[in-house]
Amino acid sequence: MWFITLILLIFILGLIILVHEFGHFITAKKAGVYIHEFSIGMGPIIKTHKGKDGIDYNLRAFPIGGFVSMAGEVYEDDDTKKIPKDKFMCNKKWYQRVIILAAGVFNNFVLAIVILFFMALIWGAQSLKPEIGEIIEDSAVANAGLVPGDTILAINNHKVFSWDQAQILLYMEDKDNTYDFKIEHQNGQVDTYKITPHKIKNEDTGEEQNQFGFKIATNIERGFFTSLKYAFAKFGSLISTMWLTVVNLFTGKIALNNLSGPVGIYQVVGESISVGVSQVVYLIAFLSINVGLINILPIPAFDGGRILFLIIEKIKGSPINQNFENWCHTIFFFLLIALMIYITIFDIIRF
Repeated sequence: MWFITLILLIFILGLIILVHEFGHFITAKKAGVYIHEFSIGMGPIIKTHKGKDGIDYNLRAFPIGGFVSMAGEVYEDDDTKKIPKDKFMCNKKWYQRVIILAAGVFNNFVLAIVILFFMALIWGAQSLKPEIGEIIEDSAVANAGLVPGDTILAINNHKVFSWDQAQILLYMEDKDNTYDFKIEHQNGQVDTYKITPHKIKNEDTGEEQNQFGFKIATNIERGFFTSLKYAFAKFGSLISTMWLTVVNLFTGKIALNNLSGPVGIYQVVGESISVGVSQVVYLIAFLSINVGLINILPIPAFDGGRILFLIIEKIKGSPINQNFENWCHTIFFFLLIALMIYITIFDIIRF
C-alpha cells in the first residue's frame, strides 16, 4: 500500500508542477524567448531529444515535476554572441514578461477548474452552501439550540459563503475558545449564538481539538451547466479559504506546525485512496490551486515575487539593481527551504 501511495504522490506532484512549467514554456516560446531546455523530471538526464526548434527536450531520472531553462530570465546571463539580444526574456516587452511569469499559475488554476468540472459532471456537484445537516446529540451546537437546516452566515464576524470558509474559520484558534455564529433559520429569522466547542483528544497525535458537533448538509445537484457553475464557485471558495489561511499564519491564529510538507501530503494521499477515486481526483485540484496561489504571492523566489520586481521596475522606469534582486531571491529561497525543513520535522513527528 505504501508503494502505491508513493507512486500516486509522485504522479500528482509531477503533474501539477509539469502543468505549471508548461505554462512558462509555451508563453515564452510564443513570445520568441530563446529556450535552452524543457525537462520532464529532475536530476540526471536519461533521454534527450533535440527538437526542430532547437530546444532540448529531456527526460530526467526523478519523475517529480520539470523545469524550463530560458535565456536571460532576469538579466542577460548567456552568451550574447550566440543568442540575439531580442531573444532574451529580460529584453522582451514588460507585459510579455509578466504573462510568462504568471502563465504557470494560470495553468494550475485552469487544471483545477477543469478537474472540478468533470468531477461534478461524473459524481454530481455538492452544494457549497454552509447549511447544517446532522447534529450530534448533546454537542456544543445542539446545546446552543442550532437545528438541521440552519445556515451559517458568519463566524466571529467573518462572512461565510461556503463550507470551505466555515471549516477554516472554525479551525482558527480563538483566545477564549468561544465562537460567535450568525445563523439564518429556515423561516428566514437571523440569530447570533456564542458557542464553546467541546475539547477532544486526537488519538493519533495526542493533540486537543475542537468539536462543535455538526455535519454539513450534503445536497447533490447534476447537469452540465450546474457542473460548470460549481467548478468556478468551488474554485473561488478554495482560493478565499487558502488566502484566509495565509493571512492567519501571519496573525498567529493558525500555527506553522499545522501546515503540511511532502510527508503530510503523503499521508493525505493515503487517506484519499482509502476514500475512493473521487477524493484522489479532488486532491489533485486542491493541490493545484494551492501551488498556484503560493506561487503568485509577492514573495521573492516565487513567480509573484518576480512579478513584483517587474511592477517596481515599471513604476520607477528603470531596471532594479541586479545584485539586489538576486540576493532577495537567494535569501528567500533559503528561508523557504528552512521553512520546508521545519514543516517536514513536524510532519514526521505526527506521522
